[in-house]
Amino acid sequence: MSKKESKSARDLIKRDLKVVWHPCTQMKDHEKIPLIPIKKGKGIWLEDYDGNQYIDAISSWWVNLFGHSNPYINKQITKQLGNLEHVLLAGFTHEPAINLAERLIKLSPPKIKKCFFTDNGSSAVDAAMKMSYHYWKNKGFKKKSKFISLSNSYHGETLGSLSVSNIDLYKKTYEELMIESIVVESPDCYLKDENHTDKQHTEIMFDKMLKVIEKKHKEVSAVIIEPLVQCAGYMRMYHPIYLKLLREACDKYNIHLIADEIAVGFGRTGTMFAYEQSKITPDIICLSKGITGGYMTLSTILTTNDMYDAFYDEYTKLNAFLHSHSYTANPIACSAANASLDIFEKEKTISKNKILSEHISKSLSRISQHEHVGDVRQHGMIAAIEMVKNKLTKTSYDWKERRGVRAYEYGLKNNVLIRPLGNVIYFMPPYIINKNEIDKVINVIEGAIDIATK
Repeated sequence: MSKKESKSARDLIKRDLKVVWHPCTQMKDHEKIPLIPIKKGKGIWLEDYDGNQYIDAISSWWVNLFGHSNPYINKQITKQLGNLEHVLLAGFTHEPAINLAERLIKLSPPKIKKCFFTDNGSSAVDAAMKMSYHYWKNKGFKKKSKFISLSNSYHGETLGSLSVSNIDLYKKTYEELMIESIVVESPDCYLKDENHTDKQHTEIMFDKMLKVIEKKHKEVSAVIIEPLVQCAGYMRMYHPIYLKLLREACDKYNIHLIADEIAVGFGRTGTMFAYEQSKITPDIICLSKGITGGYMTLSTILTTNDMYDAFYDEYTKLNAFLHSHSYTANPIACSAANASLDIFEKEKTISKNKILSEHISKSLSRISQHEHVGDVRQHGMIAAIEMVKNKLTKTSYDWKERRGVRAYEYGLKNNVLIRPLGNVIYFMPPYIINKNEIDKVINVIEGAIDIATK
């Protein structure tokens, strides 16, 4: 490492701490835990100003699918930059947005016919909630204004999306600002009776949802759910049967089903979209994060002609869905998303991921025997390890002990970026990772658990 590079890193940290307020961070932590200025990224690797490299084992908050500085996505973005950087989508359109909408609809079930562009994951959820409520209002169902979500759920940080979330760490401070939502106990299979299979537990837990729907359906606009994995909710997972049963109940009781695929979409759970594993069609599908391969902020809502037609009317009726963002369907972001879909098609990514996910499963199997591991769970390219104080009782460590921070620091010292959620270490890598790199990450995770549970 050169003195110049080392000085550059120190200078950047000093300048940053004077002016930048970082997300999801208690800034006082940086008195003890140094910021890491990143100079460049290539493939699965990030490199800092001192020449240290880190495997991006969490895909930079779950967005990076095909590696940093991907040559093909770079090429397509550069090409788009020479033509059009941005234009409003009200009264105007452009080919990258049209191409992307057509392709996403083609990847969806037959009933999905329309694509509404938004800005990021949280804004997609907000727009989906408004769309569902406004649909029922236009149809004359004025009492349908409530939303049902699951305990331990997370749908975003804007006030609407946070209202249907259920993690106190993010929500409790702002409760007085939010709309009231209905929370039903999660089918989280970590909490199942040891005599039950995941499917049996999930079916039992659905009865709680059904009872609420039966009682409240006249005032409920939609149920919003993260299919299969509650990602920010400590990567807790459940069986696909839940979505099938929920779809049937929503149909019977005239309620929309919103699938929040923001974190689990685009191949993360083993299929292109997680809801596919239940063979259902949601009324509204929210997409973001991996949609651009990790390059640009972009989100979309996919929905049905029935939803669209409820807003299609004379302007003077004031039934239009007047929701917008300045950078809606930005052409550069859409080009990145189209390039990402190109890679899925050309590289047969979903099939390749099945091989990688099987290798992850085999490599993780030994960790399940650790005396302080209460659970190892996986859906496709999402794996999680639950650190516990007592394996037999699944007693958790006190969150104030911050054992996940110990694991994070151990990972960095060993060239792997992991960012545990409380006592849960998860592994959600870019899809270009190879088996040797997977083994390295899992070896580091094993060491991190040893350190964190001492």
